[in-house]
Amino acid sequence: MRLTQFSDFAVRVMLYLAAHTERLCSVGEIAGAYEISDNHLMKVVSKLAAEGYIKSVRGRNGGIRLGRPATEINIGKLIRYTEGHIDLVGCAQCKLNGVCNLPGPLDLALAAFFAVLERYSLADVLGTQDGMRMLRQLAIVSRSDNSTTVTPIRTRLKPG
Repeated sequence: MRLTQFSDFAVRVMLYLAAHTERLCSVGEIAGAYEISDNHLMKVVSKLAAEGYIKSVRGRNGGIRLGRPATEINIGKLIRYTEGHIDLVGCAQCKLNGVCNLPGPLDLALAAFFAVLERYSLADVLGTQDGMRMLRQLAIVSRSDNSTTVTPIRTRLKPG
């Protein structure tokens, strides 16, 4: 099974925010850190905010932050939410629908997949102190003259 890019981006946003709980973050900052489109990330952030996973603060000094502590955010439920209905192989459109018995085992496998993910919180997958440090350094943010500059880690690690 492969998760959608939407879910991938949602988890990345949540991990980034979990590593930066001391301040508000901007969508542009997160997009820059991961080198992904601001527009894609805005859609993800909007959906996460609608469900209360993140809080948005409007205004000049606004930004986003986790909607609740990382220990209270269940990874399995987050991914269920971002994935929506999952039809692993498109059984509903198959000509053998109703005759083939594959949907039953696939449903069991999908349930087992989510049962494992639901054992973990965002805090659990955030990782060790080294992982937290890496997430914090993913983007160096400097705020001067009300602007934010983000340098993706890949750029900073280039020799020379």
